[in-house]
Amino acid sequence: MFLALRTAVYQVPDLEKAKSWYSNTLGLQPYFDQPFYIGYNVGGYELGLVPDPDACATRAAAGIAYWGVQDARAAYEHLLSLGATSHELVQDVGGGILVGSVCDPFGNILGVIQNPNFKVQA
Repeated sequence: MFLALRTAVYQVPDLEKAKSWYSNTLGLQPYFDQPFYIGYNVGGYELGLVPDPDACATRAAAGIAYWGVQDARAAYEHLLSLGATSHELVQDVGGGILVGSVCDPFGNILGVIQNPNFKVQA
């Protein structure tokens, strides 16, 4: 029934500022850009941005979406250099798996994971 996890959607109070920040952070432009939704294709998965003026005030508790990276520490530091703030320091959770997370400038938690057990499918 389920194929795979495909999309992480973040609510943002200012869609244009979020688009600028994520375009710079990801190093790519959105493939879908409308006033109600901005979508990025990130390695075959989607990051969606939706406008919500009360995003930070009304955000429901949820799990963290972890984005696969080759070097978790470098990705974490790069996100901090772009204006994110620390949420959870990068740590080894066993088996060579490193995870950490930051808060983007819009209040969303963005996780990074370096997992040698998962390889990108071509």
